[in-house]
Amino acid sequence: MNAFELKVKQFHLDTIIPMQKTRLYEEHLSLGAKMVSYSGFLMPVEYSGITAEHMAVRHSAGMFDVSHMGEFWVKGPGAFAFLQKITSNNVAKLSPGKAQYSCFPNGKGGIVDDLLVYQYSEEKYLLVVNAGNIKKDWDWCVQNNDEGAELENASDRMSLLAVQGPYAAAILQNLTPVILADIPSFSFVTGTLAGIDQVMISHTGYTGAGGFELYVNNEDAPVLWRKILEAGRSDGLIPAGLGARDTLRLEMGFCLYGNDIDESTSPIEAGLGWITSFKDNKVFIDKERLWNQKQAGVERQLKGFVLQEKGIPRNGYDIVDANGHTIGKVTSGTMSPVLKRGIGLGYVSENHWKSGSEIFIRIRNKDIRAQIVRPPFI
Repeated sequence: MNAFELKVKQFHLDTIIPMQKTRLYEEHLSLGAKMVSYSGFLMPVEYSGITAEHMAVRHSAGMFDVSHMGEFWVKGPGAFAFLQKITSNNVAKLSPGKAQYSCFPNGKGGIVDDLLVYQYSEEKYLLVVNAGNIKKDWDWCVQNNDEGAELENASDRMSLLAVQGPYAAAILQNLTPVILADIPSFSFVTGTLAGIDQVMISHTGYTGAGGFELYVNNEDAPVLWRKILEAGRSDGLIPAGLGARDTLRLEMGFCLYGNDIDESTSPIEAGLGWITSFKDNKVFIDKERLWNQKQAGVERQLKGFVLQEKGIPRNGYDIVDANGHTIGKVTSGTMSPVLKRGIGLGYVSENHWKSGSEIFIRIRNKDIRAQIVRPPFI
């Protein structure tokens, strides 16, 4: 199993497990999706096959239901000060219509979660967090809200569709008067799409193939899903599941919470220093601890690697040196559908960080040669 598959299990109809369903659950069943339990939700892992869906996104377009993600509103006069304290990135760099990638430091050098921060106005923000961490993140926000920010958990009311791939903009442009080409990266607008008003059209992406994320009220999600599928059919748009979402993000070298980052990994170790702002007098949870790490250095770092021989790296596999000594662990791994080679991420000790360094991945007691590379892999 790959890194994603280790986080899910096949849902059997004869097993009674209380699971949440997104508003698009029936749509997935009608399209023959293979459903799995993931982060407390029944979600489509694949429709026509992970590789087929992956390549559709790389060459044409794919649409994902990611409505299991969590959404928190942060409002009021205390919103800015609260977010400056609780997130690692500098919220002062935002302006209305802009977004940034960030994380919640946990006060112990680790990461509560990674997230997106959208600014609607000076006193109104939207946080988008990982599905498996919704309750934990909400509790963390509430207990650290000394600034009196108005917090609202809207996760149960919002649906999120992601249309990704080189044809995504052209397909969606047929459905909206909003000029999508005028939305820069990590920006968003609110407008009409497919006849639905007040759609938040975001341009962030996690696939490296371009595309948009669409936030709507739950009741509008099924109509939007069907209209986009119809509009994109002639351009090769197909529905895609969480399996392809994982292989796509891994080809870009993006972290997956629970695998590559967690409560025990720091942003500095994970190569996320670029979302950890030590400038402009920003004071945030763990600032001093993380600054000391940055100055003194860390003993391990998250690095990308490509296998030089046949094999597929998996989460938990040992990374060893030429003498067989353990130097790290694989956190994510898969067979790249584009490269047709095994790729992965893992934490390795200091002497093996340099790009081009030779390492070995221990697969079924055999040490497979690999090379350290700097993501993205494609």
